[in-house]
Amino acid sequence: MKVPLLDLKPQYLALKKDLDAAVLAVCESQQFILGPAVKSLEADVAKLSGCAHGVGVSSGTDALLIALMVLDIGPGDTVITSPYTFFATAGTIARVGARPVFCDIDPATFNLCPKAVQAFIDRDCEYRNGALIDRRTGGHVKALMPVHLYGQLADMPALMKIAQKYGLRVIEDAAQAIGATDEHGKPACSYGDIGCLSFFPTKNLGAFGDAGMCVTNDAALADRLDIFRVHGSRPKYYHAVVGGNFRIDELQAAILNVKLPHLESWGAARRRNAEIYYSAFERASLVGRATPPPPAAAGAKHIYNQFIIRSQRRDELRQFLATQDIGTEIYYPLPLHEQECFRYLGHAPGDFPEAERAARETLALPIFPELVESQLRYVVERIAQFHGQRS
Repeated sequence: MKVPLLDLKPQYLALKKDLDAAVLAVCESQQFILGPAVKSLEADVAKLSGCAHGVGVSSGTDALLIALMVLDIGPGDTVITSPYTFFATAGTIARVGARPVFCDIDPATFNLCPKAVQAFIDRDCEYRNGALIDRRTGGHVKALMPVHLYGQLADMPALMKIAQKYGLRVIEDAAQAIGATDEHGKPACSYGDIGCLSFFPTKNLGAFGDAGMCVTNDAALADRLDIFRVHGSRPKYYHAVVGGNFRIDELQAAILNVKLPHLESWGAARRRNAEIYYSAFERASLVGRATPPPPAAAGAKHIYNQFIIRSQRRDELRQFLATQDIGTEIYYPLPLHEQECFRYLGHAPGDFPEAERAARETLALPIFPELVESQLRYVVERIAQFHGQRS
């Protein structure tokens, strides 16, 4: 049996008529930049995210970048984030000239740990003249950038308490978490100053290329985002600030408008698949050898952009599953503090043990909505076979 990590074709075939019509409508209109499809998508995604304003941009990476820019974060500033995430989180911080400061993750959720953030502040910072200063570098710690990894919210109430105590801005990296809510019923992106979303094709709401969005409840920030995404221009050809070309395409917005009404049912299918996995892993007595993470908190809505297990023999297991036609991926094999481009930060192996352990042990299994139960059970059977052969 073949079980790919992700297959986008079934989704396209199910929506082909509407998707093709939406693309044709844009082609016939010849309005490819910031047209009605963009405005409609911005309003609907903002509402889904518990925000008043949405600003469509060219990618999830550019959403993070422009968020940093409009919050005036740059050289001399420091941003606290996770060492265990996709590169763009810390990469955009570095691109604006700021310094990423990593704090370790919660091993249960893989998200930024509030206790680790507070420990960094207590150990390495001082609060003076209304600013949090990193004593090691003299940098102004200006923002927190938590990541809602794999489709589950970070502990935002605890992180917001820290941010409010020290006057930090908060950018939520929700690239993998559109539509997710925590146990308090609050959606991803509804806590911070700006939430950043990605519509990369592998996301739960995926475009036919790159696209993203910033959402916010701050009208002034929304206005700045709107200006910055068109080179800082308002009116046209008059520039008070230096922005960039960060616009979302009308074609991508039209495609996403067709898909958005199906997002909730796709998320429900992913949660159903996760429940099948949890049940199958328990019956196979694999816990301790191939272990899913704890389920989301009661009342929370995990959207399972990825379904992650831990295995101390992760690489061997992955190689075996490939021989059984089962697709897997490692998200992520090397934590950010160990990346070559961040050597200047001065970190060493062992600085963030939970992030490093996750990078050694985690493996993503197929979870996309169109999978059937027999495929999911086949995955677990093959994992059990691997451990039975090698126990």
